[in-house]
This record gives sequence, C-alpha cells and structure tokens, in this order.
Amino acid sequence: MKQTARPDSEMQSEPDPGAVDITDQALLLARQLPGQVRRISVRHGRSSVEIDWHGEPGGAAPAVAARSDGGTPDAPAGAGVHAVPSPLVGTFYRAPSPGASTFVEVGSAVQTGQTLGIVEAMKLMNPIICDVAGQVLELPVADGESVQFGQTLVRIAAAEPAGPVEGG
Repeated sequence: MKQTARPDSEMQSEPDPGAVDITDQALLLARQLPGQVRRISVRHGRSSVEIDWHGEPGGAAPAVAARSDGGTPDAPAGAGVHAVPSPLVGTFYRAPSPGASTFVEVGSAVQTGQTLGIVEAMKLMNPIICDVAGQVLELPVADGESVQFGQTLVRIAAAEPAGPVEGG
C-alpha cells in the first residue's frame, strides 16, 4: 500500500489547548501588570513565557502606589490619611519570605521609597513602594490574602509637610 503525504493545510488540526491556555495566561498577565508591554514571547514545549516592558534597563520597575489621599472607596476620609492601593490583582505578602520579619507593622514609621509589601501575580513578585513619609495606621489586608486592583493595602498618616521658611 502506497502512502501519500497530505498537504500542510490538511495536516494542521485544531490548536493545542495547552498552547492556547499559556497564551491566554500570558496576555492576562500583561494586562494586569503596570507599564507598556513591548514584546510577548510564548513557547509551548516545556512552557515558557517572556514579557518585555518599555522602561529602565535592569528589570521591571517596582510598582509604586499611586497617591489617593483618602479618595478610594474603602479609604477613610480625612486630611493626611494616605491609602496605598494594590496596583494589580494578585496575592499580598507582608514579608519577603515565609517566616521572615514583615516589611511594616501598624505604628511603623515609613519613608518614601520604602517597601511596604509584595503583590505576587503569576509567580512574579511586585514590591509595593511607599510614596509618602509617615506612620502606618492600618494594614487591612492579611498576609497571603488575595487582593484586587485598587484595593487598599496600607493606610498611612502622612507626615506634615515642612511649611514655608520664614526669614528676615
């Protein structure tokens, strides 16, 4: 019996569900993380996903929480209260690793640029960086708890800004 090769168009079947799944997950991840995506590369054999962002060399920039000054729905109204929202959907961690000391506690003094916690999304650890100096008032999210975009992670009593210097 003679076998004949089929044209390539007949050999192709429906897409592999595993390849479609990893592609969907890569696209979901790219939509959830901050920054503009430059390139996405997806491989199926041994599953690999690479996402490049526009930005500074040396890795992804940490997620810096946007100022809300009490304007988010779950933040208390009040002068000087700063709510630090989650910049993405994921899992919030209060320490760098299990059993390690937490980044901050209620009552901790914090400085601009200090790490307040980590949000893990798709196995990527995204540091939550403080953008206001002050004192931690509340940590409404428990360690290891799932968080949504914009959900308040930390409430800070902002330090009083230095007033104008009067001199004569």
